[in-house]
Amino acid sequence: MKRLKKITTYPFYNYLVVAIGAFILASGYVLFITPYKIVPGGIYGVSIVIHYMTKGMFAFAPQGLPVGAMGLVLDIPLTLIGMKILGPHFGMKNVFGLIMTSVFIDTLTLVWGYEPLVANDTLLSCIFGGVMFGVGLGLIFKAKGATGGTDTIAMIIAKHTRAPLGQLLIYVDSCVVLIGLIAFQDWRIPLYSWIVIFITGKVIDGIMQGISYDKTVIIISDKHEAIRKKILIDLDRGGTYFLGEGMYAGKPKKVIYTNISRRELATLIDYIKEIDPNAFLTVIDANEIIGHGFKSIK
Repeated sequence: MKRLKKITTYPFYNYLVVAIGAFILASGYVLFITPYKIVPGGIYGVSIVIHYMTKGMFAFAPQGLPVGAMGLVLDIPLTLIGMKILGPHFGMKNVFGLIMTSVFIDTLTLVWGYEPLVANDTLLSCIFGGVMFGVGLGLIFKAKGATGGTDTIAMIIAKHTRAPLGQLLIYVDSCVVLIGLIAFQDWRIPLYSWIVIFITGKVIDGIMQGISYDKTVIIISDKHEAIRKKILIDLDRGGTYFLGEGMYAGKPKKVIYTNISRRELATLIDYIKEIDPNAFLTVIDANEIIGHGFKSIK
């Protein structure tokens, strides 16, 4: 474990994670998304439109201008603007991320070709494409990198309007999706594209926040002392008492707040049912619990 922590402090570690994320993201485009003309927002969504609109126009690119190269061409001015307006945090990892994504997309296209991994199944391709986008972007964001593009536009708008960044990203990507509708004249394109965007967002949240099965439990019971002992001794967990007052009778109440695993929750509920059938429990999914007995704050 100490060796792993030491590796994660090396300067190259974040760049390696960005490169892995860029490869996964590029694979999602080449294997699932681009062959079906899906336009899942972002600069590479615009590149997909340009790719198909320029098919047969240039002798050096008979299939259309390369998606990766076009994405890089569009990204460069946006990144320069972002560095000027948003400050120095638009650094080398951002540039590295957008370059690696572009290179991987075009390299994989040369190796794999233009055929989808799953033929004649657009919906399945959207699902797996969205998952790969989410995993790739999640890794890049975890390494404090970025791939440039429409997130830069959203950040610039957010800085001057104070609008929520998440909403602005949806608005900007939706505009790109509508470009796909105008270009391809097919209503299925934006519908499939929004599926990809939705799945991508959910997977990014899972990567960034972690997937946790732990529970936060709030318990109101007259048998609070017995429940306290059950939590402390049998489950080997901690908790906190809050002093409250019942709204109906106006009597003082002790409220127990504790965090436990899903397996421990079943044990605790069975015990409370036996000693106090009138107890009141609120069970909340905990995305992340940091502290003793769970994820270390270090």
